[in-house]
Amino acid sequence: MDGGTVQVVTGAFGFTGRAIARRLLARGERVRTLTGHPGRADPFGGRVEVAPYNFRDPAAMAESLRGADVLYNTYWVRFPHGEVTFEEAAANSRALLAAAAAAGVRRVVHISITNAAETSHIPYFRWKGEVERAVAESGLSHAILRPALIFGPGGIIINNIAWLLRRYPVFAVPGRGDYRLQPVFVDDLAELAVAAADMAENQGMDVIGPETFAFIDLVRLIATTVRSRARIVHVKPELALLLSRTVGALVNDLLLTRDELEGLMAGLLVSAAPPAGRTPLSRWLADNADTVGTVYYSELARHYR
Repeated sequence: MDGGTVQVVTGAFGFTGRAIARRLLARGERVRTLTGHPGRADPFGGRVEVAPYNFRDPAAMAESLRGADVLYNTYWVRFPHGEVTFEEAAANSRALLAAAAAAGVRRVVHISITNAAETSHIPYFRWKGEVERAVAESGLSHAILRPALIFGPGGIIINNIAWLLRRYPVFAVPGRGDYRLQPVFVDDLAELAVAAADMAENQGMDVIGPETFAFIDLVRLIATTVRSRARIVHVKPELALLLSRTVGALVNDLLLTRDELEGLMAGLLVSAAPPAGRTPLSRWLADNADTVGTVYYSELARHYR
């Protein structure tokens, strides 16, 4: 790798990582990404250096981090797929942290999720908690940011709710729909991540937006925004999962996982912390009403194909 300090962002051609990389480039930083898809199109026109993850080659991974001042870690998997499991993702995260320590990285900014906990009965949140512990025990200076649902250009979940409301005559809400969430804008999260990198002390913070929605109210807001005439109905959670799998088969994707549904209904996408993000989802939806949900975003296509 070339000399000079560099900011390393995992997944800089993705969603959250792209927002972080864009902010770093805007302030004149040299940026490198570690990615599982080094051959994919570069949205930054060659301004970001590219290296593969190399989880199974510690020396190569340490070399890819050589000269890095900060590692912004957005790496994770939304759900197990094929040979990729949460356990493997956690092992990969530990390998990444070990490589960062070997390479002399000054600080790690790790993106987690609200209410991650090793004691959680929900695998997604439990393994996220395992990785948080690995970060804390790595010996590296670190900040752990815990966003709830992240929205913005390229974000999958809000976009695909809008897509479903545009396309189908009925939208199924699991249960009563009174469980809450606090969406945060991806650029607000990126701003906080970059600010956290400039600090010295170890820290952890929940990152939520300024609005709190009951899920049913969020669906109604999106429906109004996209002028959907879909009938919003309440169904049992198991039926909602079955319906999501049916639509998923049509688009060759996984729309909703059991972990996501259980976490949402258990109130794990809210926090008692004060809002850290400034951008209201309602305003972003209004500003993007003509485009949100016009195209389906596939998780499998983005990460596994």
